[in-house]
Amino acid sequence: MKKTGLFLGKFAPLHKGHQFVIETALREMDELIVLIYDTDVIEVPLHIRSRWIKTLYPDVKVIEAWDGPQEVGDTPEIKKINEDYILQKLQDIKITHFYSNEFYGEHVSQALGAENRQIDVNRDIFPISATMIRENPYKYKEFISPVVYNDLIIKVVFVGAMSTGKTTISKELAKKYNTVWMPEYGREYWEKHQINRRITAEQMVEIGRGHIEREDKLVYHANKYMFVDTNAITTYMYAMDYHGYALPELEMMALRAQSRYDLYFLCCDDIPYDDTWDRSGDQKRHIFQKQIIADLKERKLAYIELRGNLDERIAVVDRVLGKFKKYSNQAYLSKISEY
Repeated sequence: MKKTGLFLGKFAPLHKGHQFVIETALREMDELIVLIYDTDVIEVPLHIRSRWIKTLYPDVKVIEAWDGPQEVGDTPEIKKINEDYILQKLQDIKITHFYSNEFYGEHVSQALGAENRQIDVNRDIFPISATMIRENPYKYKEFISPVVYNDLIIKVVFVGAMSTGKTTISKELAKKYNTVWMPEYGREYWEKHQINRRITAEQMVEIGRGHIEREDKLVYHANKYMFVDTNAITTYMYAMDYHGYALPELEMMALRAQSRYDLYFLCCDDIPYDDTWDRSGDQKRHIFQKQIIADLKERKLAYIELRGNLDERIAVVDRVLGKFKKYSNQAYLSKISEY
């Protein structure tokens, strides 16, 4: 007889305790179904929480319960509501084993006519809960997959022409918020590989790739925020400036960058120009700044301008971060009008 397991929850967020149940079930079952509920206890939308499981466990069949009951408790009425919903959602799928580490394991198993398979009920193997993680993901990140952790971090990117203060503010904010910042990989690459102050269109693609790879590794060390000095859109703009075109891979990286970051801050060119050997002059800075702004507008990217000295700029960022919610577009738009 085919053994089919069921595991359900909100996974808000998914953690190593949940993963232990899933991995145990995958070893024991011929098929595993995970039923994931919508919830407002965490900002992360259902489809993103669902994607965590699909990414980490491609063999699992994930069912998204967008209309699932929100009632929680041990009363006969609440039990009946949840049992009826599970049976309706599964339709004709025969569940042989119900996996859980919660009180509802017994009554749901009975409703399904399945074996009650409870795993690590006392949290001895993984002493963690989703509530603990929601309160402080950074403190408990050892219990969170990097796939999950990446979607819990607010990514803040600073764009603008050369010598507009992107590096300085990224570094200072990381220090202030006890987190990490991502330096501009393009500058490091350019210094190593430029010939007569030029690099090829293919090398521009390598810069874009390298920056993203470093970001992806660094984000797991971030504490709530990660501050980023430039991104693939800036690299794309440099390619357009150098060569008059960008290769398709870099164009795609720039397109994805539009949703890769939660907040865009434009560092303005109202501060003194730092005339280093690798730069092309203050006039070029002002022109390139106009080009960057035009590109942001074409992409319809909402951004917040930072003007004045470092303290004035940091004060603006502080005000925005103080009210910003990662998965609330309305909160983001209102902050832009208020800063």
